[in-house]
Amino acid sequence: MDSLDDWFPYREYRPYQREMLEVAASTARSGGIAMIDAPTGSGKSSVVAALLSESGGRKVLVAVRTISQLTTFMRELQLIRQKRGSLKFAYLIGKSSMCPLGGEGDVYRRCEGVKAFSTALMRERAQKGSLVPANDRQIRQQIRKIDPEHPLICPYFIHSKSFTEPEDGGLKMVASRALRVRAERVSTEFIPPEQLTSFCGEVCPYDTMIYAARDADVVLLNFYHLFDDTIREQIYQSLGIEAQDVLLLIDEAHNCGDAVQSIESVTIEERDIIQAGHEISGRARSKPSEAIAQILPRISRFMEALKDSHEAEDWFDPGIFQRMILTGSLYQSTEEIVDDLLKISEGIREKNLQAGEFRESAIERLTAFFYRILRSASDPAYITVYRKGEDGTVALEVRNIDPSTKLQEIAGAHACCVLISGTLSPIESYRRYYFGDLPVTTISLPNAFPPENRRILCAEDITTAYSMRRNTQNLARTEDYITTFAALPGNLAVYFPSYDLLNNFAERCANRIRSKRIYIESRNAQESASMLREFMNLPGTGTSGIIFAVCGGKWSEGLDYRGEMLSGALVIGLPLAPFNRVRRMVIDYFRMKFGEEGEFISYTLPAINRALQALGRVLRTPEDRGMLVLGERRFLEERVHAALPPWMQEEMTPCTIDHFREEVKRWRS
Repeated sequence: MDSLDDWFPYREYRPYQREMLEVAASTARSGGIAMIDAPTGSGKSSVVAALLSESGGRKVLVAVRTISQLTTFMRELQLIRQKRGSLKFAYLIGKSSMCPLGGEGDVYRRCEGVKAFSTALMRERAQKGSLVPANDRQIRQQIRKIDPEHPLICPYFIHSKSFTEPEDGGLKMVASRALRVRAERVSTEFIPPEQLTSFCGEVCPYDTMIYAARDADVVLLNFYHLFDDTIREQIYQSLGIEAQDVLLLIDEAHNCGDAVQSIESVTIEERDIIQAGHEISGRARSKPSEAIAQILPRISRFMEALKDSHEAEDWFDPGIFQRMILTGSLYQSTEEIVDDLLKISEGIREKNLQAGEFRESAIERLTAFFYRILRSASDPAYITVYRKGEDGTVALEVRNIDPSTKLQEIAGAHACCVLISGTLSPIESYRRYYFGDLPVTTISLPNAFPPENRRILCAEDITTAYSMRRNTQNLARTEDYITTFAALPGNLAVYFPSYDLLNNFAERCANRIRSKRIYIESRNAQESASMLREFMNLPGTGTSGIIFAVCGGKWSEGLDYRGEMLSGALVIGLPLAPFNRVRRMVIDYFRMKFGEEGEFISYTLPAINRALQALGRVLRTPEDRGMLVLGERRFLEERVHAALPPWMQEEMTPCTIDHFREEVKRWRS
């Protein structure tokens, strides 16, 4: 058996790194679950080397949340490959990022539909002796006639397949030579995701990667590939693997809960009810269709009644909802509604695929919603919620509030599961949240970066607690902290709990910040991305800027501000989720599950994590230098302070605004 040293791609280990990697290797060897909390610079990416050292021919799967994180692991694997020349790896990102076909609707559904049409056409021509579809004259003619908005065949899939004639007769569809060549190259060469489409040319990038992944030692995929049951099962089937033979590594593990909850929750909007009516009216009359058509106005009336509420988000009683829908209808139970919806949605889906329409139907969304309504009646991990939009429209949601069942199921199904993050602190709270009483190995590493390169301060004289948000002295001091902080050299970031507070303080402080260009995070993703690129390029122009952003937003997580790109971060407030009845219900659920710790796990812990993620954007390498400031006195309270990483607790200095001004002067000099 190979040792860890045989796979480790560097000359020497960083401080505490070997201890971390040995925990991962031991977990791979013996099975089970491990959670690793390791600050930036600890060398977490090398955990993949530890798993490879104990793989024994088993496949290693690495789940990441973003393309940036995927690229980090690709670079790590490239270094390992320089040491172990036979190493093969492949990646699977979302089809929306990989598919060059275009067209409207859901990309997965579109892929399913056009592959079915393409396969039928190719097989028909193969039966007439044309075994290489890409060279077939009639198929090429069909390709030239493709409607870009509603494609019925996929030229990339067609170029990816050919046919053979086995000795036992018939036809067998196999990977084309062009696909096999590219798959071999992509598993042995460094092909970044942004270059994959052009690299594959006329061949399907997704099929290329699936083919490459079958023989790969390591496969990188995104969270949804792992946490969505349907997608995971399809991928594992395509790769010919069983979970029990896979070593699983999950990066940025503090985001697991949010990812699972998003997948497990279902929402319907008013427009879905209207569209469902149109879809049913377009079908042949039947008892199920007539019965469903009868209940749609009842759902609309229920949603209409909620518009009188003054709350933007609140719980609704699923029992009242079901009684309102069932009373006077043709149904005796919600189970009967689900049965009819399943029949109708399957028919609509098939009809749409045949017509080249690849959008998810409103009836399908309604089916998923009613199924979750049933589940919420017996499973307290799901609650029913309504939300009011700014335009007054109402959406109904069955929301998952506890991801632990799914996480335990997935972790337990694999040969081992190792979760890593720079912000799994306090790790025991995350262990309980994710895995309850299951045996889990945990390790938290100190910060290995030079302490002289950082200064950590916490304001003891300001807060964003609701009771103090209109306090003039508190507001003035908060403004002073921001403008004093803005005097630091280099690019800076100020993070807020909400867009409302962001915009309020941006307006208050703008005229007092004259030495830097100001960038305010927009809710518009495209606009925000453009501004962020400009901000990150400022150091190269001899100027600097300051961003005003939201904790938990696109500018606070998953971005790598190296070197001069970011020299300091100030987090204003403790970024708690808005408190309402829904939040109270979530807290009550976790109090029942974990006792007094339940409120901390469900409410305070995510807020602390958002703050740590924001601060973590600053110091990305041992050479980076920066000031980290928590602008909130609640971080000095015992329970919150104890949840911070131990190294941060030790180094953090409480300060007042006068003390802070002096610290900024010293840091500048």
